[in-house]
Amino acid sequence: MIGRLNHVGIATPSIEDAIAVYRDLLGATVIREPFDLPAQGVRVCFIDTPNSQIELIEPLGEASPVHAFLKKFPQGGQHHVCFEVPDIHAAAADMAAKGATVLGQPRIGAHGTPVIFVHPKSMGGVLVELMETPKGDHH
Repeated sequence: MIGRLNHVGIATPSIEDAIAVYRDLLGATVIREPFDLPAQGVRVCFIDTPNSQIELIEPLGEASPVHAFLKKFPQGGQHHVCFEVPDIHAAAADMAAKGATVLGQPRIGAHGTPVIFVHPKSMGGVLVELMETPKGDHH
């Protein structure tokens, strides 16, 4: 069921400061334009790596779930890992059938395809995002 690692989500109080770290310290050269995702209460920016992406996530206001994360970890840090799956509805049903806590219903994520999140208590302490593989994406 598990597909390729699509991205690692990193919560940050400042996308601009985080971009500087990946660009200046790690030599990232493909840095996508940041954009707001109001439905999820976040601003995101993707940084391409040779085999995956880093998703920088900044809260859009205090109602953002990332705002609560940053209260615990003010500098930011790893928020989630995202794996691709062929069918998000089948993946959600499979995870639930196996006893995992799926958070909410599938919704459109930052890549424009349906996503779900699986609670860290079900995943060894890691928040896991499952994302339907984008059509035409042949990795």
